[in-house]
Amino acid sequence: MIMGLIANGSGMIRDLEKSGSLALYVPLEGGFEGRYQRRLRIAGYGTYNITARGLGDLAAYLTGVHGVRPPHLGKKTTGNEACVGYVYYLPPIVNTQLDNLPPKSKGLVLWIMEGFVLSRQEIEYLTILPTLEPRVKVVIEMGGDRAFRWTPLKDALIAAA
Repeated sequence: MIMGLIANGSGMIRDLEKSGSLALYVPLEGGFEGRYQRRLRIAGYGTYNITARGLGDLAAYLTGVHGVRPPHLGKKTTGNEACVGYVYYLPPIVNTQLDNLPPKSKGLVLWIMEGFVLSRQEIEYLTILPTLEPRVKVVIEMGGDRAFRWTPLKDALIAAA
């Protein structure tokens, strides 16, 4: 669906609630993303922005406790362990954001930028994430276009095949 410059965003919100996940194609000059995120917040959703670059295992990063090892910058661990730095364990992003939503919130919209770097398997996982956690909706910026448009993520996955 294509939206003009002046739009209230209700069509996108309705399609997002219906399908659970959307693939966005946005003008490269920017500006539309913020408008639609504001409309989502007005509609009662919380939004969380992340970039697809460097996410790693999506299931572990989004819904499970996962270990990260920051760049060691020459620092070494103490003891007889590998000299690559300590592993720090972080809480799941989605569950943490859901726990911190206001009580009357409709849910969380996970807004992922640079979605063109995701593999087919990762996109498939993001299409089923709203069924695993019904309060989560997923929006992925898949590329640029001359006008702001969206399609259900499962349809974008079929078109990419």
